[in-house]
Amino acid sequence: MSVTLKDVEHIATLARLSFSDEEKRQFTDQLNTILSYIDQLNTLDTSSVAPLAQVIDTENVLRNDVVVPGLPTERALANAPARTEEFFKVPKVIGEK
Repeated sequence: MSVTLKDVEHIATLARLSFSDEEKRQFTDQLNTILSYIDQLNTLDTSSVAPLAQVIDTENVLRNDVVVPGLPTERALANAPARTEEFFKVPKVIGEK
């Protein structure tokens, strides 16, 4: 498979980009070079390689869940610009007319 100048123009149109004729030729050459490198992968014998989801064998690196006390209400509301008893007070944004 190769990329043509028409393909590059179509992609540029879809991306709403404009290029000079020289840039279009340059992109065509570059994309064809990239595709030729990718075609080299098709020559490899991968029949004895098991399908993988990850290349590197990884383990779960998440920490264990530990219950810890939460932030006290007074401390959480200490810098609130407006509050009512135990809650942050915010302007009404739903159902306004």
